[in-house]
Amino acid sequence: MMEILPGRCVPIAKKELMYAGTAGLACWLAGVIFINRKKTDDAISVMCEAAQTMIQDDVRVWVFPEGTRNHDGSMLPFKRGAFHLAVQAQVPIIPVVMSSYREFFCKKEKKFTTGKCAVRILPKIDTVGLTSDDVPELTESVRRSMLAVFQEISGDTREKDLTQ
Repeated sequence: MMEILPGRCVPIAKKELMYAGTAGLACWLAGVIFINRKKTDDAISVMCEAAQTMIQDDVRVWVFPEGTRNHDGSMLPFKRGAFHLAVQAQVPIIPVVMSSYREFFCKKEKKFTTGKCAVRILPKIDTVGLTSDDVPELTESVRRSMLAVFQEISGDTREKDLTQ
């Protein structure tokens, strides 16, 4: 996965990860942007700073729009923060879809076995000219396209959409 990321790309992660010992320290040293999801005002403030950094320092941000892992083999509804960030910075969204790993991940034991994941990069979506009023539709549009690809590359033809 790291091979497909552009240079100067940092992920966004929940703030709790910062306190995960050595892993947290490594994330902090790597420049991970930490978000306090429990305090909306703090999260919005960090996202505004991230938008400014993206523009000023030519940094890309890697966001997982579901906000958390889903182990049942489908996609959760998307959080809007990443889309607000892209619209605020007027930068394109480049959806990256990874197939399900449920066939080779044991949730109970938190252990991976041998398996393969497919990754597909979708065409970029421009946000130039969009405003915060456009974010709900943008979020759902991107999710629909990503869900269709997710189901295709995961071999999942069921209509499994948690927003319905």
